[in-house]
Amino acid sequence: MATIKKHTTFGEQLRQLRETANLTLKEVAANIEIDPSLLAKVERNQRQPTKQLIKYIANFFEVNEKQLLEEFLSDQIAYKIIEEEADLSILKVAEKKVAYIKTLRSE
Repeated sequence: MATIKKHTTFGEQLRQLRETANLTLKEVAANIEIDPSLLAKVERNQRQPTKQLIKYIANFFEVNEKQLLEEFLSDQIAYKIIEEEADLSILKVAEKKVAYIKTLRSE
C-alpha cells in the first residue's frame, strides 16, 4: 500500500503517487478511465477531483480512500481561508458548528 505525504496539496500527492509508481499520466489516466489532460490539471491543482475520481485513484494506487478524501477536503478548507483572508481561528468556530449541525441531523 502506497503512503500519502502529509501537508502537500492533493495534486502534489497524486503526482507523488504516480511518480513513485513510475507511471506516466497516460498510463494512470487509462487505468482510471479519465482524460490525461484532466489528470494533469488535477495534479497541477487547476481542477478539483470528484469523489468518484478520488475513489478510483485510491483503488488504483491502493491508498486509504478516506485519508485521500480528507486530504482533498483539507485543501478546500485551506484555499477558502486564504481566499477570504480569514484568520485560522475560523477553524475553531467551524469545528463547533460541525458538532452543532451533527446534533441537528441526529434529532
